[in-house]
Amino acid sequence: MAIWKQSVDLDRINGWNVGSMVEHLGMRVTEVGDDWVRGTMPVDARTRQPFGLLHGGASVALAESLGSLGANLVLEVDKEMAVGLDINANHVRAVTGGLVTGTARPIHLGRSTQVWEIRIEDEQQQLTCISRLTMAVVPRRSPKAV
Repeated sequence: MAIWKQSVDLDRINGWNVGSMVEHLGMRVTEVGDDWVRGTMPVDARTRQPFGLLHGGASVALAESLGSLGANLVLEVDKEMAVGLDINANHVRAVTGGLVTGTARPIHLGRSTQVWEIRIEDEQQQLTCISRLTMAVVPRRSPKAV
């Protein structure tokens, strides 16, 4: 049984990323299961560090993007939103090219916090990074008039 409270249309979800860091780094949400979100990111000039390896910060950006997406999809969008509170990551294998794929799954879905685990793998399905993201659930505020 799916945990999502919002539509999981991939075109709509990827459309949210236009003009953002997510788009700039080439990230794409590729699949949404009953309780997980998956997306990819290329390992290229945008995401490599000067020594030719996938930059740890790019891995963390992928992890937070996928976890944040999942966290917000389980909420009632008109009443609340999830914002990042803490993230950690362990980089366990170097990647020099191709695509990495991240899969975000909830560990805890509480009233005021959520915890998500994000596993990032290379094209051989080898773990490259494991991350844990804590999200705060806060009331959604109406935008202020300018």
